[in-house]
Amino acid sequence: MKFCRLGHFVLCLSLLICMNSPLQARRRPRIVSPEVQSDRRVTFRLSAPNAQAVGLNVQFAQGTQSMTKDGDGLWQVTVGPAEPELYVYNFIVDGLRVTDPANPWLKFWGGAARNLVLVPGNPPLFFEEQSVPHGTVHVHKYPSKSLGVTRGLYVYTPPGYEENRRTKYPVLYLLHGMGDTEDTWTVVGRANLIVDNLLAKGRARPLIIVMPYGHTPSAPPDTRSLGNYGAFEKDVIHDVIPYVQKCYRVSTEKKDRAIAGLSMGGGQALTVGLGNLDLFGWLGAYSSAVPPEQSLDRLLADPKVVNDTLQLFWIGCGRSDFLFKANQNLLGRLEAETVNHVAHITDGAHEWSLWRIYLNEFVPLLFDANR
Repeated sequence: MKFCRLGHFVLCLSLLICMNSPLQARRRPRIVSPEVQSDRRVTFRLSAPNAQAVGLNVQFAQGTQSMTKDGDGLWQVTVGPAEPELYVYNFIVDGLRVTDPANPWLKFWGGAARNLVLVPGNPPLFFEEQSVPHGTVHVHKYPSKSLGVTRGLYVYTPPGYEENRRTKYPVLYLLHGMGDTEDTWTVVGRANLIVDNLLAKGRARPLIIVMPYGHTPSAPPDTRSLGNYGAFEKDVIHDVIPYVQKCYRVSTEKKDRAIAGLSMGGGQALTVGLGNLDLFGWLGAYSSAVPPEQSLDRLLADPKVVNDTLQLFWIGCGRSDFLFKANQNLLGRLEAETVNHVAHITDGAHEWSLWRIYLNEFVPLLFDANR
């Protein structure tokens, strides 16, 4: 008892010393950054007392925005107003690009990180979190026997999944782009929130979304180069699908299984979907990295089989996308070979603002028994 009292006294004394130390006296309130105001202007702040120059690069403003420093070393700038959307930004501190330490919401691409800021809409944007029932995003590590490594996997289950224990759900395998990872469709693409909102409006069937890791660094180079997705295809077919079917109540019928992706993931969706028509009944490609001609020759060798199997073959691309010409050529080939498809050509470039829209338009078309 005496030891406990002594320990308690020492702890209290230590806290008292810390609270009255010069360091504590200088500690400023928590920095709020970014701060989105009601007029859709956004204030960004960074504490950097020793910096000589700090600027801001944000997606909705042209060029680097100069920031001003107060007497305590806090840099600040207000930019906008911005159109409602999800944007990326970063600071430039004495010539170096740094992320905002006050904002943990990060987008990673090719190993580099940038912060995200949402300028909300009124009414809310289709990918904003709203007052509706929400599904669950599950994070998995699974053993890939095909690749000999443990890999990451994100799975979205819709609201009510835990209660509807007798229901077997259709499943969408949703693939990311070249610089992304298995979490990008939820962190940046907001796939879970998009589907939550669609389900709340009765615009889609409840479904499970599976988001695997698209890169295969452990595989031989000739099976993992851009346009050659043999290693990824083996992992999806022999490891991911069986793992999902073991862990979740998903239908095993091809009429209840779809695959879609963006950019590199679009090329993978075309390769895996068309190459395994016994498994997939729905196919979507967003701003796709189109497979090479020799691969398309194999995948489209029998247009009748493609037409008889796929209930929906959906291709979307923006006119300003650097892959637009390749997608135009693909659409021309599908027309010439009378392969049934939906060409969804829109404005826009190679960007997430477009891919979120495509997902919002694609999901309501899936698993419709009347198609």
